[in-house]
Amino acid sequence: MVATLRDRELLTLLIAHRAELVNYARAIVGDAALAEDVVQDAYFRLERAQQVKLDDKLDEPVGYIFRIVRNLAIDGRRRIGRESTLIQGDASNATDMIAADGPDPEEKAIARGQVRLLEQALSQLPEKSRIALEMHRFGGCKYAEIARRLDVSVGTAHALVAGAIEHCKQVLAKGG
Repeated sequence: MVATLRDRELLTLLIAHRAELVNYARAIVGDAALAEDVVQDAYFRLERAQQVKLDDKLDEPVGYIFRIVRNLAIDGRRRIGRESTLIQGDASNATDMIAADGPDPEEKAIARGQVRLLEQALSQLPEKSRIALEMHRFGGCKYAEIARRLDVSVGTAHALVAGAIEHCKQVLAKGG
């Protein structure tokens, strides 16, 4: 059968075979919505081709439409595969680019150095001052408890802690 496709004939032909075309495209692309898009794109391509060559005749217009759908579906499937590969590749690289929750090696080295200096500063303190500072800063004790444990007044406990903190600041500032 030789047919000249005009706009109305083209639309009638597409409507008559739409369900078959969508099922055919869905089998290739694996997605109903994408299959619908493929069939619509096929119609637009066929319509454009028809407008350019008004006098051309197709021996098998239905076969021609199926061939267009097949080609577009395969192209769509390839595009999905490429995008999937890119997305998966980006996802694996993205995890490498996310900053770690912990400090970087330089920060760790600096912190270790400061801890050593702090240990040095604590070792230089008189025993009561060191104990008062450790109780307050590391043990979370209040001045009254420190005073009771060290058998000093609350004011003296406060002075011991303040003096110890000042000494540690100076050692850290000097770097040793």
